[in-house]
Amino acid sequence: MANIKSAKKRIKVIETKTARNRSIKSAVKTYSKKVIVAIESGNKDLATQNLKVAIKAIDQACAKGIYHKNTAARKKSTLVRLVNQIA
Repeated sequence: MANIKSAKKRIKVIETKTARNRSIKSAVKTYSKKVIVAIESGNKDLATQNLKVAIKAIDQACAKGIYHKNTAARKKSTLVRLVNQIA
C-alpha cells in the first residue's frame, strides 16, 4: 500500500477510471451482442437499428480513449460486414 498522499489519491483515481472504462466496454459488448442476435434471427431492420446504436457506442468509447482508433474501426467494420451479409 502506498504511504505518500499523492500516491493514495492516484490509486483512488485509477479505480474510478477503471470502473468507468469497464462499464463502457461492457455496454459496447452488449450492443454488439444485440446486433449479432438480430443477425442470427434474420431480422435486417432490427440489426440495422442496433448497428447504429453499437457504432455510436464504439465511437464514443474511442473518443474517450477507451479503445484505440484501429480497434474501434475493426469492431465497426466487423458488425457492418455481418449486417450486410443478411439477404
